[in-house]
Amino acid sequence: MAAEEITLEETPTWAVATVCFFLIFISIFLEYLLHLLAKYFNKKRRKYLIQALYKIKTELMLLGFVSLMMIVLEKPIAKICIPKSAGETFLPCGSVDSSDWSEEETKCSEQGKASLLSTEGMTELRYLIFVLASFHSVLSILTFGLGMAKMRRWESWEAETRTLDYQFSTDPRRFQLTHQTLFGKRHLRCWNENSALRWPACFLRQFYGSVSKVDYFTLRHGFIMAHFDQDNNFDFHKCIRRALDKDFGVVVGMSFWIWMSAVSFIFFNAQKFYSYYWVPFIPLVMLLLVGTKLQAIITLMCLDSHDKSHVVEGTLLVRPSDQLFWFGRPKLLLQLLQFISFQNSFQLAFFTWTWYKFGFRSCFHRRTEDIVIRLVMGVVVHFLCGYVTLPLYALVTQMGTSMRTAVFTEDVIEGLKRWRAKARKNLKNSCPAPPSLDTSLSVESSPSFSLYSIPESSVGK
Repeated sequence: MAAEEITLEETPTWAVATVCFFLIFISIFLEYLLHLLAKYFNKKRRKYLIQALYKIKTELMLLGFVSLMMIVLEKPIAKICIPKSAGETFLPCGSVDSSDWSEEETKCSEQGKASLLSTEGMTELRYLIFVLASFHSVLSILTFGLGMAKMRRWESWEAETRTLDYQFSTDPRRFQLTHQTLFGKRHLRCWNENSALRWPACFLRQFYGSVSKVDYFTLRHGFIMAHFDQDNNFDFHKCIRRALDKDFGVVVGMSFWIWMSAVSFIFFNAQKFYSYYWVPFIPLVMLLLVGTKLQAIITLMCLDSHDKSHVVEGTLLVRPSDQLFWFGRPKLLLQLLQFISFQNSFQLAFFTWTWYKFGFRSCFHRRTEDIVIRLVMGVVVHFLCGYVTLPLYALVTQMGTSMRTAVFTEDVIEGLKRWRAKARKNLKNSCPAPPSLDTSLSVESSPSFSLYSIPESSVGK
């Protein structure tokens, strides 16, 4: 097969130049589009989206470098010989085809061994990397688009808080029982008071009205009362939108452990593990678990407020707390969403790659049921993550103990950082042993001062 290949020595220079021209033109065109998108985000002052775009560009560059390394190491890796018994284990299709072996593989075969990874296998793996990069970028953008579409409904709710009807309904001079409020009627049900029945109810709530108007109003009121002391002019919707921008920047990223999950997916794709029966359901199960937890947090806030007082002034007041989240870490849920998003993209990319390379019917998906499961799970997970769970996370995590930096605009954050640096300098010069600024500016302080009580670790993010 190698003798039939035509090298550059036998190829017209105009053909080589034409191919190079179109490849460079396409690359520069895509780079220019990304540059225009970054300028648009900068004009709209969407700093977190610029960071997310930079992460996408960095990951594409990383995948391109990995692909280049595979081209360079293609033959050296094929020359690595392993025992034949090891080369016949964990096969995805259960058999080995030796009809089109390369020279390096033939040499290993003559020694009674097998090649670690054939040159053809390296080429196919490069195709998989390209498809993965394309799917992860496109699906991440679609996820963010779904989240923004969901938040457009909340924009009209935010506008409603400026009306006289809303101000009358939240007037602190009005008293009512907790279970008579709209938020209490939604969450103070008999099954929610039982921990065994609460989780099934929260699980089902994801599929119809995951965030109602009364939920939005109550969480908004609780957030403002905790940090701004009845500042009803605060635009909570813009705060949530900035939080979604920042969360999207995390979800679109790929850490070391995310890459290790992709390696594990490839490993368990062997025929003996029957991965096509259970692997497609992993992202869906994890996503539903995260969504159920977020719904349970809203219910627990209502139950906690009801236990502290059965009578409310104006409207029910919920109190932010990190203790409602797993291990007291709200960001753990975001890391799970990052894993879910990548796994879903990887599975759809893997399906597309096997379809293109081996045909619609292959050993990777032998039956129609396998194909339907992979496609349906991929679409369902992508829709639920973008339209339901990610916006819900951006809303519920505002009810953590610490105020997120996404609450403020970039100018305010920079001003607070300068103020903090100046205050540190003044304390250091005036006191021989000044108290820690972080402890003196606690989020637990009075609401009128909580605007400035941002932990140093979060400001620097």
